[in-house]
Amino acid sequence: MNEVLPSTAHTEVRPAAGWPGIVSDWSSDRQAFKEVSWGKAMMWVFLLSDTFVFGSFLIAYMTVRMSTTVPWPNPSEVFALEIAGHHLPLILIAIMTFVLISSSGTMAMAVNFGYRRDRRKTAALLLLTALLGAAFVGMQAFEWSKLISEGVRPWENPWGAAQFGSSFFMITGFHGTHVTIGVIFLIIIARKVWRGDFDDGRRGFFTSRRGRYEIVEITGLYWHFVDLVWVFIFALFYLW
Repeated sequence: MNEVLPSTAHTEVRPAAGWPGIVSDWSSDRQAFKEVSWGKAMMWVFLLSDTFVFGSFLIAYMTVRMSTTVPWPNPSEVFALEIAGHHLPLILIAIMTFVLISSSGTMAMAVNFGYRRDRRKTAALLLLTALLGAAFVGMQAFEWSKLISEGVRPWENPWGAAQFGSSFFMITGFHGTHVTIGVIFLIIIARKVWRGDFDDGRRGFFTSRRGRYEIVEITGLYWHFVDLVWVFIFALFYLW
């Protein structure tokens, strides 16, 4: 007589109870990032840590501005330009914001065409995004040179509170560094896309696996974060 063994084909796997169950539910390597590559997961971790840094800077700026007894400079006057005899407040900042926000659109399209394996359009949109980012950095450099020529320093400010110069140069400089790094990476990735490294599986940085266009999306995550941070800087420095 043959012994009938219980079938395990449809055995229900139940989650562990108690503390092991809680650990299993909250283990990122088993649940939250189970289908996500390490590259994308680590980019999210980096962006989260960078959020804390920018958040600390902006909170410190708001604390200083609300606590100082010396009048704070008027952004409409400090960041105004004289063009053809007309006094235009915040005109340069408006252009900078438009350029950087537009670059988010070109970056999103680059990711879209990257997953379609359209090398030419992906590379062109990445280069266009890098060009817009470089234009932003160039305008920021012009803004810095203008303020420096007018006497703004990290330790003094001819229009009021001395903390204005230190907070402005620190936060906008930190953000501008992020944009510059992003531009460099965009150019590197665009070159690799144009050469077909992601199609050939050519060995090198970010291209060791054939058909791995995900690096375009990872670069896009970084770029969108930089654009989002600028929205907060724009609101606190130039509109407040």
